[in-house]
Amino acid sequence: MNLKLSRPLVFFDIEATGLNIATDRIVELCYIKIFPDGKEESQTMRFNPGIPISAEATAVNGIKDEDVAHCPAFKEKAAALAESFQGCDFAGFNSNFFDIPMLAEEFLRAGVNFDFSKAEFIDVQNIYHKMERRNLAAAYKFYCGKELTNAHTAMADTQATYEVLKGQLDRYPTELKNDVDFLADFSRRNRNVDLAGRVVFDEKGVETINFGKYKGRPVAEVLRRDPGYLAWILQGDFTQNTKQTFQRLKLKYIG
Repeated sequence: MNLKLSRPLVFFDIEATGLNIATDRIVELCYIKIFPDGKEESQTMRFNPGIPISAEATAVNGIKDEDVAHCPAFKEKAAALAESFQGCDFAGFNSNFFDIPMLAEEFLRAGVNFDFSKAEFIDVQNIYHKMERRNLAAAYKFYCGKELTNAHTAMADTQATYEVLKGQLDRYPTELKNDVDFLADFSRRNRNVDLAGRVVFDEKGVETINFGKYKGRPVAEVLRRDPGYLAWILQGDFTQNTKQTFQRLKLKYIG
């Protein structure tokens, strides 16, 4: 089943130096951009992260420090990448949890203020887990009838994710709508306020802390009762997007 799109949808996958969104860096980004008329364009980009790639990351993606030593830094390509992604929605496998927050963090580090607020995010893994609860290789086998070769190479994972979403639409024509807004909502675990999910909307639409000792408490209430909490957030090992979110909510509720 072909996707029904009103604007471009970018399937993408990131390989990084590690799994810490705040401190690790992107070493490879691959994307397939699907246009409403069905046209596709794809690109694979590698970056010198400026820090060592962890042994754990290399064991998964096969990328070593020497493989990217002569590649450009992300900041050298950030503006062009942001321009290519402008006006797009995004899709990936576990992308709401990792790839989207990591990409947002890299844009901020590069000084590129890319606005994700108007984009929809389809997480194909969340759809799969709600329907079948397995990993990408199993999803590819189940929905597409194919073995996933070269798993954990960004382009192979990106292409497989694209095919899996189309296969999911074919398999669940009653449960799933071929509509980006529906798929983004269906694949969402939480209604995130920040991209990393440290702050979420509760059932009443109130911005609520989603971690630590104040989990489940409204952000406005915590900031009023514990003035030092914001300073702790700003000095802590949190993503820039999370820090900006807390600052924005302080201005919104406290001034």
